Amino acid sequence: MLQEGAHGKWTVSSSDESTEENSDSEKPSTSALLSATPGKASGPQYPCSEARKAAHKRKASPVKFSDKNLAPETPPAEKQRATQEGLGWCLSSSDEEPEDREKSAPQKRLKEEKCDAPEELPPNHSKDEHSGNHKAEDYNEAPSEAQDTWDLLDGGNPFRFFLTKVTGIEQSYNSGALHIKDILSPLFGTLVSSAQFNYCIDVEWLVRQYPQEFRKKPLLIVHGEKRESKAELLAQARPFENISFCQAKLDIAFGTHHTKMMLLLYEEGLRVVIHTSNLIADDWHQKTQGIWLSPLYPRLPQGKAGSAGESETNFKSDLLSYLMAYNAPTLKEWVDVIQEHDLSETRVYLLGSTPGRYQGIDKEKWGHLRLRKLLKEHASSVPAQESWPVVGQFSSIGSMGADESKWLCSEFQESLVAAGSRATTLLKCDVPVHLVYPTVNNVRQSLEGYPAGGSLPYSIQTAQKQLWLHTYFHKWSAEVSGRSHAMPHIKTYMRPSPDFKKIAWFLVTSANLSKAAWGALEKNGTQLMIRSYELGVLFLPSAFGLDKGYFRVRGKTLSEGNDSATSFPVPFDLPPERYGSKDQPWIWNIPYTDAPDTHGNMWVPS
Repeated sequence: MLQEGAHGKWTVSSSDESTEENSDSEKPSTSALLSATPGKASGPQYPCSEARKAAHKRKASPVKFSDKNLAPETPPAEKQRATQEGLGWCLSSSDEEPEDREKSAPQKRLKEEKCDAPEELPPNHSKDEHSGNHKAEDYNEAPSEAQDTWDLLDGGNPFRFFLTKVTGIEQSYNSGALHIKDILSPLFGTLVSSAQFNYCIDVEWLVRQYPQEFRKKPLLIVHGEKRESKAELLAQARPFENISFCQAKLDIAFGTHHTKMMLLLYEEGLRVVIHTSNLIADDWHQKTQGIWLSPLYPRLPQGKAGSAGESETNFKSDLLSYLMAYNAPTLKEWVDVIQEHDLSETRVYLLGSTPGRYQGIDKEKWGHLRLRKLLKEHASSVPAQESWPVVGQFSSIGSMGADESKWLCSEFQESLVAAGSRATTLLKCDVPVHLVYPTVNNVRQSLEGYPAGGSLPYSIQTAQKQLWLHTYFHKWSAEVSGRSHAMPHIKTYMRPSPDFKKIAWFLVTSANLSKAAWGALEKNGTQLMIRSYELGVLFLPSAFGLDKGYFRVRGKTLSEGNDSATSFPVPFDLPPERYGSKDQPWIWNIPYTDAPDTHGNMWVPS
């Protein structure tokens, strides 16, 4: 059906018109699995969203931009820099608008390439770097050098906040970054057993990320799949006798098990990893992702289990409460393991969401009211507080309502601006709100090209209902971490100073900008309803011994006063740049055919 609106003309299939308003468009799809025929996969062999399915299809069957007079976007000569492995190049920052190109471009035609057609790559874009699924899987088959990994663990990063490695960027920007193979490396501990909590899981790929000697150790996978997609997940694991499953209960419609956490039990102790990546190759290849890696937690002396080994941030009891919220017998073993370890060295606060309707004191246990409570109790009131903006950065967006007063600038903003014991009620956006979400050009010019948009599942159905929201949007730019062209799947929220040189707090989480993830008040504010499981960690200056009430923001150069103990490594550029008049937010389920991406392709999602 042809439609027209603020984003131009597009065709939407009837199956795309029923996006549930309260979801953030990341519902798993089983159709990819059901339509797959043995021997020839038509989609990913693991449950995933419709948007990722479209990206998978376009990588396997690209739609070429056929006009020979308009070459695919390629980097200017002075920007091309080979990395140490011969990987990668720096993309042009050119933002020539598709409509500007259209005026001068002759007529062009679409043609769908067959899977076996020779690949046409932009100049200087090596075959090895082309980011098809098979290449993503091949990336970083060996973990980092032992010395590099040891340096990471040996106090070089007091915040224990890391980014994932990215193929195709300058190697210096991968220094201090982690691949999943690094996290599971024997250098981090001698593995006894592990638990992986996640949303989208490729079991065979996951097993290959463990070192050979750990691949038969007990592995528990905590997931939210149901019916056909659950059957497929279990079928993937049949060859692996060491794998067991825990299905998270999702009793409220349109909820997901979106949490991304690893529990790693070693002979030497326990480690907790809270991160933003799905357990699939693409998420560890050319995206910007975040990781919090706990210290190695030692086992408590015999007879000291339980409330012993608590941190000043209450992390141990909060983690136990989160696990017990699953009400799953298979997690009892991990509850016992955590109780037996000393988590007192933890400096972050745990911030989770679990599905349910909460009243009374339970209302402040989860979601945005949990953030509000933590900020009131542990964050300092900053001077001229109303001028300190809030920044939210995410990869998916749910329905926000008819205007900002319905949720964004009422209950959600009230939680983000809480600080000290002073409660404020804001009925409009008195505090500036900056929302960072990639533009169409951000995606087009990315390392992955348009298929990067498969991980940014904002739908036209949701976007059309909330055009007001787009006035808050800012572009993705991450020169500070060398990741401007690695599209973000990380989710971060923070409270910077007016000059963006300080932040009062920083949160990295699985939670996108949606009521399903953060919760929405019901019954005249007496009840908080949350649909999904989410997990993140909150960094507050007081927990790191800083009495000024803020972290400095780490700059790109050494001259910017980058004391690693007090300056926080915000992974993207501050201040964020507001959308220009021609910028549009990336919407996954409409075509983009006016200009080619970095692989010479267009985006035709269906």
